[in-house]
Amino acid sequence: MATLYATLGVQSDATLDEIKRAYRRAAMKWHPDRNLGREAEAHEAFQGIRDAYAILSDAGQRQIYDEVFEREMQRWEAEREAQEAQEAQERKAQREDQRVAQEHYEKMVAIAMRFADDGHNREVLFGVLLGRDCDAELAARIADSVWALQESRRASAPAADAPDAEAAPPPAGAAAPNPNEATRPRRHPGAFDSFWHGLFGIRS
Repeated sequence: MATLYATLGVQSDATLDEIKRAYRRAAMKWHPDRNLGREAEAHEAFQGIRDAYAILSDAGQRQIYDEVFEREMQRWEAEREAQEAQEAQERKAQREDQRVAQEHYEKMVAIAMRFADDGHNREVLFGVLLGRDCDAELAARIADSVWALQESRRASAPAADAPDAEAAPPPAGAAAPNPNEATRPRRHPGAFDSFWHGLFGIRS
Protein backbone atom coordinates (compact mmCIF):
# COMPACT_ATOMS: atom_id res chain seq x y z
CA MET A 1 0.00 0.00 0.00
CA ALA A 2 1.55 3.27 -1.15
CA THR A 3 1.75 6.02 1.45
CA LEU A 4 2.22 9.76 1.25
CA TYR A 5 5.69 9.24 2.68
CA ALA A 6 6.51 6.83 -0.13
CA THR A 7 5.22 9.36 -2.66
CA LEU A 8 7.82 11.86 -1.44
CA GLY A 9 10.48 9.19 -0.88
CA VAL A 10 10.92 9.71 2.88
CA GLN A 11 10.48 7.60 6.00
CA SER A 12 7.41 7.92 8.20
CA ASP A 13 9.50 9.60 10.91
CA ALA A 14 11.02 12.19 8.56
CA THR A 15 11.47 15.74 9.87
CA LEU A 16 9.79 18.72 8.28
CA ASP A 17 13.07 19.79 6.67
CA GLU A 18 13.53 16.34 5.17
CA ILE A 19 9.97 16.44 3.82
CA LYS A 20 10.61 19.87 2.23
CA ARG A 21 13.82 18.74 0.56
CA ALA A 22 12.16 15.57 -0.70
CA TYR A 23 9.28 17.58 -2.08
CA ARG A 24 11.57 19.91 -4.03
CA ARG A 25 13.48 16.97 -5.54
CA ALA A 26 10.32 15.09 -6.49
CA ALA A 27 8.58 18.20 -7.87
CA MET A 28 11.59 19.05 -10.02
CA LYS A 29 11.78 15.50 -11.33
CA TRP A 30 8.09 15.23 -12.24
CA HIS A 31 7.27 18.79 -13.31
CA PRO A 32 5.37 18.55 -16.63
CA ASP A 33 7.72 21.05 -18.25
CA ARG A 34 10.63 18.68 -17.64
CA ASN A 35 8.84 15.59 -19.04
CA LEU A 36 8.09 16.37 -22.65
CA GLY A 37 6.26 13.51 -24.30
CA ARG A 38 5.09 12.22 -20.92
CA GLU A 39 2.99 15.17 -19.88
CA ALA A 40 -0.04 13.15 -18.73
CA GLU A 41 2.04 10.80 -16.57
CA ALA A 42 4.10 13.69 -15.19
CA HIS A 43 1.01 15.75 -14.39
CA GLU A 44 -0.53 12.90 -12.39
CA ALA A 45 2.71 12.26 -10.49
CA PHE A 46 3.26 15.96 -9.87
CA GLN A 47 -0.26 16.37 -8.47
CA GLY A 48 0.26 13.43 -6.14
CA ILE A 49 3.51 14.95 -4.89
CA ARG A 50 1.81 18.29 -4.21
CA ASP A 51 -1.05 16.61 -2.31
CA ALA A 52 1.38 14.57 -0.21
CA TYR A 53 3.42 17.63 0.68
CA ALA A 54 0.33 19.66 1.56
CA ILE A 55 -0.66 17.09 4.19
CA LEU A 56 2.75 16.09 5.55
CA SER A 57 4.02 19.65 5.86
CA ASP A 58 1.09 20.54 8.12
CA ALA A 59 1.54 19.11 11.63
CA GLY A 60 -2.20 18.76 12.31
CA GLN A 61 -3.03 17.10 9.00
CA ARG A 62 0.01 14.85 9.27
CA GLN A 63 -1.09 13.61 12.72
CA ILE A 64 -4.59 12.86 11.46
CA TYR A 65 -3.17 11.07 8.43
CA ASP A 66 -0.85 8.94 10.58
CA GLU A 67 -3.69 7.95 12.91
CA VAL A 68 -6.07 7.10 10.06
CA PHE A 69 -3.39 5.21 8.20
CA GLU A 70 -2.48 3.22 11.31
CA ARG A 71 -6.09 2.21 11.86
CA GLU A 72 -6.44 1.27 8.21
CA MET A 73 -3.30 -0.84 8.35
CA GLN A 74 -4.61 -2.64 11.44
CA ARG A 75 -7.92 -3.29 9.71
CA TRP A 76 -6.16 -4.55 6.58
CA GLU A 77 -3.91 -6.82 8.64
CA ALA A 78 -6.90 -8.25 10.52
CA GLU A 79 -8.70 -8.95 7.23
CA ARG A 80 -5.60 -10.60 5.80
CA GLU A 81 -5.19 -12.84 8.84
CA ALA A 82 -8.88 -13.77 8.75
CA GLN A 83 -8.63 -14.64 5.07
CA GLU A 84 -5.54 -16.78 5.64
CA ALA A 85 -7.27 -18.59 8.51
CA GLN A 86 -10.30 -19.28 6.33
CA GLU A 87 -8.13 -20.58 3.49
CA ALA A 88 -6.23 -22.83 5.90
CA GLN A 89 -9.53 -24.22 7.22
CA GLU A 90 -10.74 -24.87 3.68
CA ARG A 91 -7.52 -26.70 2.81
CA LYS A 92 -7.85 -28.82 5.96
CA ALA A 93 -11.45 -29.69 5.10
CA GLN A 94 -10.42 -30.58 1.55
CA ARG A 95 -7.68 -32.91 2.78
CA GLU A 96 -10.14 -34.57 5.15
CA ASP A 97 -12.64 -35.07 2.30
CA GLN A 98 -9.90 -36.63 0.19
CA ARG A 99 -8.91 -38.95 3.02
CA VAL A 100 -12.49 -40.11 3.57
CA ALA A 101 -13.00 -40.61 -0.17
CA GLN A 102 -9.77 -42.63 -0.42
CA GLU A 103 -10.74 -44.87 2.49
CA HIS A 104 -14.19 -45.43 0.97
CA TYR A 105 -12.66 -46.27 -2.39
CA GLU A 106 -10.23 -48.78 -0.91
CA LYS A 107 -13.04 -50.39 1.12
CA MET A 108 -15.22 -50.78 -1.97
CA VAL A 109 -12.35 -52.32 -3.94
CA ALA A 110 -11.69 -54.82 -1.14
CA ILE A 111 -15.37 -55.81 -1.06
CA ALA A 112 -15.49 -56.26 -4.82
CA MET A 113 -12.31 -58.36 -4.78
CA ARG A 114 -13.73 -60.61 -2.06
CA PHE A 115 -16.93 -61.30 -3.98
CA ALA A 116 -15.00 -61.77 -7.23
CA ASP A 117 -12.74 -64.33 -5.55
CA ASP A 118 -15.89 -66.19 -4.50
CA GLY A 119 -16.82 -66.55 -8.17
CA HIS A 120 -19.48 -63.85 -8.54
CA ASN A 121 -19.80 -62.05 -11.86
CA ARG A 122 -19.58 -58.38 -12.70
CA GLU A 123 -23.28 -57.65 -12.19
CA VAL A 124 -23.19 -59.13 -8.71
CA LEU A 125 -20.14 -57.02 -7.86
CA PHE A 126 -21.94 -53.92 -9.09
CA GLY A 127 -25.06 -54.71 -7.07
CA VAL A 128 -23.08 -55.44 -3.92
CA LEU A 129 -21.26 -52.11 -4.18
CA LEU A 130 -24.52 -50.22 -4.69
CA GLY A 131 -25.84 -51.89 -1.57
CA ARG A 132 -22.85 -50.58 0.35
CA ASP A 133 -23.68 -46.92 -0.38
CA CYS A 134 -21.25 -46.70 -3.28
CA ASP A 135 -21.96 -44.11 -5.94
CA ALA A 136 -23.27 -45.77 -9.12
CA GLU A 137 -20.51 -44.36 -11.33
CA LEU A 138 -17.77 -45.43 -8.92
CA ALA A 139 -19.43 -48.80 -8.38
CA ALA A 140 -19.48 -49.40 -12.15
CA ARG A 141 -15.81 -48.48 -12.52
CA ILE A 142 -14.71 -50.72 -9.65
CA ALA A 143 -16.90 -53.63 -10.81
CA ASP A 144 -15.55 -53.34 -14.36
CA SER A 145 -11.96 -53.17 -13.21
CA VAL A 146 -12.18 -56.00 -10.70
CA TRP A 147 -14.02 -58.22 -13.15
CA ALA A 148 -11.44 -57.49 -15.88
CA LEU A 149 -8.69 -58.34 -13.41
CA GLN A 150 -10.32 -61.63 -12.47
CA GLU A 151 -10.85 -62.53 -16.12
CA SER A 152 -7.22 -61.79 -16.84
CA ARG A 153 -6.12 -64.05 -13.99
CA ARG A 154 -8.37 -66.88 -15.18
CA ALA A 155 -7.15 -66.54 -18.75
CA SER A 156 -3.50 -66.61 -17.77
CA ALA A 157 -3.80 -69.56 -15.37
CA PRO A 158 -4.30 -72.37 -17.98
CA ALA A 159 -1.47 -71.12 -20.15
CA ALA A 160 0.87 -70.91 -17.19
CA ASP A 161 -0.07 -74.35 -15.90
CA ALA A 162 -0.18 -76.25 -19.24
CA PRO A 163 2.35 -79.15 -19.40
CA ASP A 164 5.24 -78.72 -21.80
CA ALA A 165 4.61 -81.21 -24.62
CA GLU A 166 8.22 -81.01 -25.75
CA ALA A 167 9.71 -81.51 -22.32
CA ALA A 168 12.29 -84.26 -22.12
CA PRO A 169 11.58 -87.27 -19.85
CA PRO A 170 13.16 -87.12 -16.44
CA PRO A 171 16.60 -88.63 -16.22
CA ALA A 172 17.01 -92.15 -14.90
CA GLY A 173 16.84 -92.30 -11.15
CA ALA A 174 15.06 -88.96 -10.84
CA ALA A 175 12.00 -88.76 -8.62
CA ALA A 176 8.69 -89.13 -10.40
CA PRO A 177 6.81 -85.87 -10.88
CA ASN A 178 4.11 -85.12 -8.34
CA PRO A 179 0.75 -85.49 -10.10
CA ASN A 180 -0.68 -82.70 -7.92
CA GLU A 181 1.78 -80.24 -9.43
CA ALA A 182 -0.11 -80.39 -12.73
CA THR A 183 -3.24 -78.98 -11.18
CA ARG A 184 -1.65 -76.50 -8.77
CA PRO A 185 -2.11 -72.92 -10.08
CA ARG A 186 1.06 -71.01 -10.51
CA ARG A 187 0.89 -67.29 -9.93
CA HIS A 188 3.07 -64.79 -11.73
CA PRO A 189 3.35 -62.01 -9.19
CA GLY A 190 5.16 -59.58 -11.42
CA ALA A 191 2.52 -59.25 -14.12
CA PHE A 192 -0.39 -59.59 -11.71
CA ASP A 193 0.93 -57.03 -9.27
CA SER A 194 1.62 -54.56 -12.06
CA PHE A 195 -1.94 -54.94 -13.28
CA TRP A 196 -3.28 -54.58 -9.74
CA HIS A 197 -1.35 -51.41 -8.98
CA GLY A 198 -2.34 -49.95 -12.31
CA LEU A 199 -6.01 -50.38 -11.46
CA PHE A 200 -6.10 -49.79 -7.73
CA GLY A 201 -2.94 -47.96 -6.79
CA ILE A 202 -3.18 -45.32 -4.10
CA ARG A 203 -4.49 -42.11 -5.60
CA SER A 204 -3.25 -38.71 -4.48
